[in-house]
Amino acid sequence: MFQSLLDSRLALPDLIAVALLFAAWIGIGWLTESPPAGRPSVSVLMTRFRREWMRQFVGRDNRIFDGNILASLREGTAFFASACMIATGGLLALIGNGERLRGIVREFEIESVAGTGYEMRLLVTMFFVVNAFLKFVWAHRLFGYCAVTMASVPNRPDDPVALDRAMQAADLNITAARNFNAGLRSVYFALGSLTWLAGPWGLVAGTAVVVFVTWRREFASTSRQVILRSLPPPELSVPVAGQVSGPRRPQP
Repeated sequence: MFQSLLDSRLALPDLIAVALLFAAWIGIGWLTESPPAGRPSVSVLMTRFRREWMRQFVGRDNRIFDGNILASLREGTAFFASACMIATGGLLALIGNGERLRGIVREFEIESVAGTGYEMRLLVTMFFVVNAFLKFVWAHRLFGYCAVTMASVPNRPDDPVALDRAMQAADLNITAARNFNAGLRSVYFALGSLTWLAGPWGLVAGTAVVVFVTWRREFASTSRQVILRSLPPPELSVPVAGQVSGPRRPQP
């Protein structure tokens, strides 16, 4: 397997297509998390609801509902992390079982793949899958930190510590969601990178489709229009006691 990787030679069109893939992955991630002020993404808009959730949480007597929501979020991250582990094992098996995959390649008459090293192509896919796994695992852990912080919020709204703790939980929740979204993007690009098996133009087409789907879901989807109907106020998190904090810009 390793000898095959060392012997792989990628043509210039393949290198350009791979560079475009990674540039698109980084670019759409940056655009999603740091969108223009006049057109925020769904991910940024949802930060308002997460902070509003924690503000409502402070005054709620029965907090079982909040615990169930957080548990469902953790279950989602655990599911995707498990799926990424299975996918990683499958990709390793494909890379290690060269003869069988070469037979599949010949069956579909994709001779150019065998000539330039399909193992290298699958390694790019595995990079995105492993990155997604790491993001999902970290998101799962952050949701756990959020749960513990929520449990430490006093059950009296007039307690001076209550809102500070709730906003700490909101910040952890937002960070966990950001990692979860990054993991999903990596899954999308892992699927798109499989089109490299059809050649560099296939990879360019697959990258374009993934970028379009990701952009549309964040900036032009029906769910975004629904979210925009009624937004919570763009209130920032309350600084933690003892932490020096200067003036900060309101988030969209």
